[in-house]
Amino acid sequence: MIDPKPASPAGSTNTAAGNNAGTSGKASGRKRRFGGTEAQIRSALKFYKVLAYLTGTMLLLLCAELIARYGFGQYLFAGGTNAVTGQPFGFGFADADPQGVLGGVNLSVAVLIVHGWMYVVYLISNFRLWSLMRWPFLKLILLALGGVVPFLSFIVEKKFHAEVEAELAANPQAPQRY
Repeated sequence: MIDPKPASPAGSTNTAAGNNAGTSGKASGRKRRFGGTEAQIRSALKFYKVLAYLTGTMLLLLCAELIARYGFGQYLFAGGTNAVTGQPFGFGFADADPQGVLGGVNLSVAVLIVHGWMYVVYLISNFRLWSLMRWPFLKLILLALGGVVPFLSFIVEKKFHAEVEAELAANPQAPQRY
């Protein structure tokens, strides 16, 4: 059975052999489709960019905190009382075991909690950008890894930001849905 095709513009000759000769898969007449308008994609890209930098920074703080905790047995505290001398404790590292500071705020735990919740919001931004761009699932996995591998969020953000801009520029009519 022959598949119906749209009418060709006047003066052009489409043959079965000449239609796809020398063209790649994307240039063979398939129009790029996005899951949203250009404004929605740019908004998702900006949201992703901000969260990529915030999550990446919090991940680096988390790595430093884990090195201090497991490498040197120190927690980062703010406020409280020095357990040994009884003097007020301002800000800095104190022993984890035995407890070096009584009261105060354990900033090491705060870094863990903030990074965890920030990573959840980062995943939401990843999903939003991924679904609007209609990318393969593997790209979503790579985006998600940016929040758990140190320095990867900065590299991935730069790569995908450029890719989104290039796809929007190459397909100016594709995001116009309404």
